[in-house]
Amino acid sequence: MIGIDLVGKVALVTGAGQGLGRATATRLHAAGASVVVNYPPDAAGRNAELAREVADGLGERAAAIPADVRDPAQVDAMLSATRERFGRLDLVVNNAAVIRDRTVKKMSDEDWDVVVGTDLTGVFHVCRAAAAVMSDGGRIVNLASISGVVGFFGQANYAAAKAGVIALTKVLSKELASRRITVNAVAPGVVLTDMGKTIPEDVRAGMLAQIPLNRFGEPEEIANAILFLASDLASYITGQTVHVNGGWWS
Repeated sequence: MIGIDLVGKVALVTGAGQGLGRATATRLHAAGASVVVNYPPDAAGRNAELAREVADGLGERAAAIPADVRDPAQVDAMLSATRERFGRLDLVVNNAAVIRDRTVKKMSDEDWDVVVGTDLTGVFHVCRAAAAVMSDGGRIVNLASISGVVGFFGQANYAAAKAGVIALTKVLSKELASRRITVNAVAPGVVLTDMGKTIPEDVRAGMLAQIPLNRFGEPEEIANAILFLASDLASYITGQTVHVNGGWWS
């Protein structure tokens, strides 16, 4: 029987308090990894509450650590805290993302900056900091999106950011190959997390009609693809974007 064993590995998952991040942190932990559940600080403390709930549920091999990925100083502090707690870093999953859908005509500079700053520049910040301290033979998995390939109405900021993630992934796979660090992306279709549920129902119905499997994805199904890319089973896969979308686009 072939299994995935991440015992002794330390994984960092950004934006892991809910949705795909939560599912991914849970999957990696179930495979034996110690997991850092990252969350962005917020004034109300709700993000911290969610992340600590995840970490507490996972147990001793998990810790909730804050950082707004848009801020390189906070990212550096998160990496330092990770190494202080667990002694090393082997796996990084760049999941943190936001959406602010508007047509280009109505999109403000702030709408653009917040989304691109989190969804693309944040990935760059984490990859740059992680690569400096990551163990040779490590794994980086970046969350892209079908939107970054197809482009959806009203998502210029999000689609541009996710397309940038795909390009960044290709470049990093070449730059880190000498250290046997693989860098791949996973591009989900629509997954009905809290973010996915913000899509209007009539728009969702039109999307569903284009999916051969005739359903939207589950967070655990995206997490399974990430788990594979994080494992030794994927040791010869790098620079790739794995589309997990029920056959919607291929």
